[in-house]
Amino acid sequence: MTNRNILLVEDNIAHVRLIKEAFKENGGTHQMMSVNDGVEAIAYLRQERDYTSVPRPDIILLDLNLPKKNGHEVLAEIKADPNLKHIPVLILTSSKREDDILKSYDLHANCYLNKSGNLQQLFEVVRKIEDFWLTTTMLPST
Repeated sequence: MTNRNILLVEDNIAHVRLIKEAFKENGGTHQMMSVNDGVEAIAYLRQERDYTSVPRPDIILLDLNLPKKNGHEVLAEIKADPNLKHIPVLILTSSKREDDILKSYDLHANCYLNKSGNLQQLFEVVRKIEDFWLTTTMLPST
């Protein structure tokens, strides 16, 4: 299995810890970086400010409910940028609202996943992300 670079954009520290733990639990040795707001996510992706030497992520796990710049705004910027638009963006959020789902796909999200409050279900979602997006899918080289 190829080790991948994952960018997690999540403002809830507890969710960051749980998602990272879920990847470890699955035996993944992927490099996971996290930022806690939309402005930092764009700076990271464009390798600006403190992020000039960070690796480009192979996939992005993006929450919608973020401070400074929400997930839909971040997604729109990623997909409008010719240097970033090919990075798969997986929406990982607690929102089950139909308008959030439709807007995410309108902005070219690669998938929309619910971040369950149930620990076992969250670990299962992460296992499926790893199985499909990090093992089965062919991703563009970074």
